[in-house]
Amino acid sequence: MRLTDVSFPDSPVCLHAIDVAKTYTSPALLNHSFRAYVWAAAYGAAHDVAFDAELLFVAALLHDVGLVAEFDSHTVPFEVAGGHVAWVFAAGAGWPRQRRERLSEVIVRHMWREVDQDEDPEGFLLARSTGVDITGRHLDDFPAGFRAEVMDRYPRLTLAEEFVRCFQDQAERKPGSSAAAAIGNDLATRIARNPLEQAG
Repeated sequence: MRLTDVSFPDSPVCLHAIDVAKTYTSPALLNHSFRAYVWAAAYGAAHDVAFDAELLFVAALLHDVGLVAEFDSHTVPFEVAGGHVAWVFAAGAGWPRQRRERLSEVIVRHMWREVDQDEDPEGFLLARSTGVDITGRHLDDFPAGFRAEVMDRYPRLTLAEEFVRCFQDQAERKPGSSAAAAIGNDLATRIARNPLEQAG
């Protein structure tokens, strides 16, 4: 497993998703989004999970956009807000309604603890990969050499502090949200114990 083996889709909509993510998310969240795609695509390739690379890539790049001030919502969890933003983005990109809805579903489901692989392979892969990146859950899916390559290309920067701060803010304003549940489950400690955090 090598980083050079991971295929990055380069359709116009993927390039626009990168532009949106670079414009609205911090460098730490941007790198997290790229890593989320890499972990997801690498796992899918290694375990014969057929997936739509363009759909997965766009979902990975936009999955945390609901955390940023410009798209934060005081009424719904950040992943739901992000799903709405992605739906509008995909409409502007000319995606048909069903594909827009799939994109939104994948983003919403990335906060689920488990997603059915057969029902939603992209949602399954994104939920699994974000768990790897944030808390180190399922990190053993990837050999140490590959992990080092990914971390060298997309360093964590200030992700731990920023992510905990965002989730604490979400939890205070939306006590019934998934972010609140994560904070209640000691997210800060779980992030700090993630071996990727020590790797940089």
